[in-house]
Amino acid sequence: MVLLSVMEKYGKNIGFELTVEKHIKPGSGIGSSAASAAGAAVAANHLLGNIYSNDEVVQFAMNGEKLASGVKHADNIAPCILGGVSLIRAIHPLDIVSIPSPDLYVTVIHPQIEVRTSDARQILKQQVLLKDAIKQWGNIAGLVTGFMKNDYGLIGRSLEDVIIEPVRSILIPGFDEVKKKCKEAGALGGGISGSGPSVFMLSKDEAMAQSVEAEMKQVYNRIELSIILT
Repeated sequence: MVLLSVMEKYGKNIGFELTVEKHIKPGSGIGSSAASAAGAAVAANHLLGNIYSNDEVVQFAMNGEKLASGVKHADNIAPCILGGVSLIRAIHPLDIVSIPSPDLYVTVIHPQIEVRTSDARQILKQQVLLKDAIKQWGNIAGLVTGFMKNDYGLIGRSLEDVIIEPVRSILIPGFDEVKKKCKEAGALGGGISGSGPSVFMLSKDEAMAQSVEAEMKQVYNRIELSIILT
């Protein structure tokens, strides 16, 4: 779908031969589909002489996300293509804001189970309480502000999801314990990566990130579930 959209936009009789080799397991929650879609879009644009803007390349790649998850979104694609932290303010029309951020260490654990993005979307509530929406909006604003002000404390306080996480976390064995233990070990905070089952934690320095890694390993060793740590 990505390359077909590029060819349609280009309007001339061209074709691409594509081989994708990656080591991100599908259904992991760490952007497997976005990696493929973004890579294909960037490669095609490069072969055509980089004639398309970053926004256009993102739009090409979004077609791959729609094929993979059923929804045309830029959540993972934008940072893949632009780098750093991206705020997707809107899709129609596309409005992406690149956000500066302090140095952070990210620890990601991937329990060896699969959670399909489409399935994870289906279990979400169709309506959200106003009090939960207000709290979530505050956390999003706090997180963005924390990034821009290099305020680690604010980043940590804002890493709270009161809408998606309580529902999707039931699909991830050991989630609540991992999050609790990691925060006790010094992590700023974290949550579900994408639609899961991967879990991420943010740390201020490498030593803290290593402590977080040890806690993650300990939890999953106890419940005897195979993991991949990054």
